[in-house]
Amino acid sequence: MNRALLAAVVAVLYLLHQDFWLWREARPLVFGFLPAGLAYHAAYCLAVALLMWTLTRVAWPAHLEGADPERTRGRDR
Repeated sequence: MNRALLAAVVAVLYLLHQDFWLWREARPLVFGFLPAGLAYHAAYCLAVALLMWTLTRVAWPAHLEGADPERTRGRDR
C-alpha cells in the first residue's frame, strides 16, 4: 500500500475520533439499548484496530526484523 494513503487514513481516523456531534443526545438508541455515542465509539475502536493491524502487516520497518536480540538486550535496561 502507498505510504501517503496510510498516512491519510491515520489522519482521517484521528479527526473522526473527535466525536463532537454525538455528545449532547443519547438518542437514537442502536439495537434498542445502546446510545449512539457508545455505538460510534465501539465502531471507531474496531476501525482503529483494523488500521493498526494493517500498519503492522504492511508498513512495519523491515530493518527491525533483522535485529540481533543479543545485541539489543542491554538497551532496554
